[in-house]
Amino acid sequence: QVELATAEWVDWYNHRRLHGEIGHVPPVEYEANYYTELPKPQVTTTV
Repeated sequence: QVELATAEWVDWYNHRRLHGEIGHVPPVEYEANYYTELPKPQVTTTV
């Protein structure tokens, strides 16, 4: 029972809670946006 309540709270905290310091989006959404907006590394080859 305690494990289920804890898992539900963690899900809410990371996936549904709107965090004011990061633009009122859930932390998991902010993290996903962060990684999609990172510059892609340039691939270089030498011959």
